[in-house]
Amino acid sequence: MGKDMNPVILLHGLYDRARLFRHLAARLAADGRTAHAFDFVPNNGHARLEDLARQASDYIDARYPRSQPVDIVGFSMGGIVARYYVQRLGGLERTGHLITIGSPNQGTLMAHLVPRNGARQMRRGSEFIRDLNGDVARLSEIKTASIWTPYDFMIVPAGSARLPIGTTHRVDVAAHAWMPGDPRVLELVAKLLSE
Repeated sequence: MGKDMNPVILLHGLYDRARLFRHLAARLAADGRTAHAFDFVPNNGHARLEDLARQASDYIDARYPRSQPVDIVGFSMGGIVARYYVQRLGGLERTGHLITIGSPNQGTLMAHLVPRNGARQMRRGSEFIRDLNGDVARLSEIKTASIWTPYDFMIVPAGSARLPIGTTHRVDVAAHAWMPGDPRVLELVAKLLSE
């Protein structure tokens, strides 16, 4: 890990696995950064998002002392799981950057198609989304960015992936699932983490 470079924790989305981030991890390694991803269990929307955030917290705490800051990149569901960790589980004090990629920061209508606990929490107007957005201003204490595409048919409406805090970046990727591997997104994430 390069001097003064925080380790990067990569949090995947619904039905995804850690291997989703192989291209991003390789891109960050080229800059001398260490990136870690793990599999949420379960990854199918059955678990409440708070429980997944506790898995992320446990994963980070098992690898790094509380004095070690981390950067977090979350794709899709992983982005709002990351937000819960930062906003509710004490992650704010140790997070340098928070980057969400195609995450339902304002909820998504597509979550109505998956009748499971975690998926319900990603619906527009859900109690979970309202709670996180009620004090979204806390994220101004760290470097925050949201990356979105207008062609996202999993985050509906697509603009729901934008955060009102930090910087917002539109990258015209043709599909939601392609975002974490798109070369433009990889370069943007690397650039944002270097700021």
